[in-house]
Amino acid sequence: MHSYLPREDPETGQWFLPVRERGRAVLSDPLLNKGTAFDERERDELGLRGMLPARVTVMEDQLRRAYEHFLAAGSDMAKNRALARLQDSNETLFFRLLHEHMEEMTPIIYTPVVAEACRHWSHLFRRTRGLYLTPADRGRMDKVLANAPAPPAVIVVTDNERILGIGDQGAGGMGIPIGKLALYTLGAGIHPSTCLPISLDVGTDNGDLLRDRLYIGWRHPRLRGEPYFDLVDEFVDAVKRTYPDALLQWEDFGKNTSFRHLETHRERICSFNDDIQGTAAVSVGGLLGAMRLVGGKLRDQRIVLLGAGSAGVGISRLIVDEMVAEGLPRAEAHDRIFTLDSKGLVVEGRPGLDDHKREFAVAPSRISSWGPQGDQIPLLEVVRRVRPTVLFGVSGHAGAFDEQTIRAMAEHAKRPVILPLSNPTSCAEARPVDVIAWTEGRAIVGTGSPFDDVIYDGRRHRIGQGNNVFIFPGVGLGTIVSKARKVTDGMFLAAAKTLAKCVSEEQLAMGCIYPRIDDVRAVSRAVAAAVVRKAIEEGVAQPIDGLEQRIAAAMWEPRYLPYRAVQG
Repeated sequence: MHSYLPREDPETGQWFLPVRERGRAVLSDPLLNKGTAFDERERDELGLRGMLPARVTVMEDQLRRAYEHFLAAGSDMAKNRALARLQDSNETLFFRLLHEHMEEMTPIIYTPVVAEACRHWSHLFRRTRGLYLTPADRGRMDKVLANAPAPPAVIVVTDNERILGIGDQGAGGMGIPIGKLALYTLGAGIHPSTCLPISLDVGTDNGDLLRDRLYIGWRHPRLRGEPYFDLVDEFVDAVKRTYPDALLQWEDFGKNTSFRHLETHRERICSFNDDIQGTAAVSVGGLLGAMRLVGGKLRDQRIVLLGAGSAGVGISRLIVDEMVAEGLPRAEAHDRIFTLDSKGLVVEGRPGLDDHKREFAVAPSRISSWGPQGDQIPLLEVVRRVRPTVLFGVSGHAGAFDEQTIRAMAEHAKRPVILPLSNPTSCAEARPVDVIAWTEGRAIVGTGSPFDDVIYDGRRHRIGQGNNVFIFPGVGLGTIVSKARKVTDGMFLAAAKTLAKCVSEEQLAMGCIYPRIDDVRAVSRAVAAAVVRKAIEEGVAQPIDGLEQRIAAAMWEPRYLPYRAVQG
């Protein structure tokens, strides 16, 4: 394996990158390639003379050229492909370009545009990245994992079953780990060579993919039941043996597997589930930010949450943890949360209720005063009865927060907090422009996908995006720096509280409860520091001297270093 990490010359103090490759191998490796920025010495030492145009180009000119290509691409999907090509040819330039245009390009490389990339993955496929593991690799997973180009610090793995709001995408789900790891590098400076995306390709139940002649995945129905869980167990064991120091992130697994993986393996390997814990932290962070606007404590809020999958349960759990931290008994905290799924309010005793939903099911005695309700209690009725101050949407059901529901909420909440968080944009429970209008400009709105500012009655409302990029890169960085042996729920609550503090007074004045995407590096540094401190407090990491300096030193900056040719 090649080491792409720089070294410091002990005599001069200059940082450089030792390079074994020569000629075409250098230009073909996106982690080494500088394109026309190789200087005269490097061209001679690395066997590049004559393989590049004569002029040595500074990065600033390369950035201008790359940005021109990006703009010329036209559609968002074409821009996604243009950036993917750049990443596959020159990663340093790719990440520098993202740094220069974070707010503009983050939605292109991840949500919402990545959903379309995943949907058409087999037709867009040009160059492989990461590792694909299938049931055919049983018994040899260690060997397959060892084929990674470098030892990873972070692994993001998906089994492709629940890709954003578009469901089972088979091997096309690989776009999610690739995109998430790009955000690890962009947000927290995790070196791209130490980021490993993995598709645990266990087949697909997507008939369109199985009928597609160009589909590149394992062409079988999705593996399920104990054979599936045995495969995942073997995968985790192989990661532990091959990369014992790596952090493992579970991503976009189905609701019936995500909780089991998290609970089964969180003590066996340093890991977390971003859909459960990361989404919870960014949601609670936004809610705590909203408390800065409305005043009062989270423990005093009445919360209705539409969506009882991994995100919904994760959010509910972290809200309870924060309410308890604010002094509310746990049972009372549970009683302040009302959860709905596709069948209405989740009530104890409902036939066929999934295990993970029972935790926040409402006791029938608590709603007996509502009168006869039938088998399903819809969102509007719950809002009228509960009179919530906070309404979350993680259902993937576009338009679920209709005008009647929002107006019913606004009747009883002076400043209703409304968070339609489902991704991609087409799945959002409501549009901010409508929510603002239906509440006469009183609502505090946060969304999962990016939306434009809303002008209402002459006032600008900035719509903050509850993007998990404000959480998982910092959590990952803090875990790596602290060498924590596990990732705890307390670490995620610390991240949420830190996120809420990172919103500027200027943003809050416009009703915005999240920082700007351009601030993600600063947010990640703050989150990482809070995560390290919490890990030490909870006894899962050892004390660290010079924490802020350690975190800063661990964050890679996308700039060209001098190369030195080495042998062997």
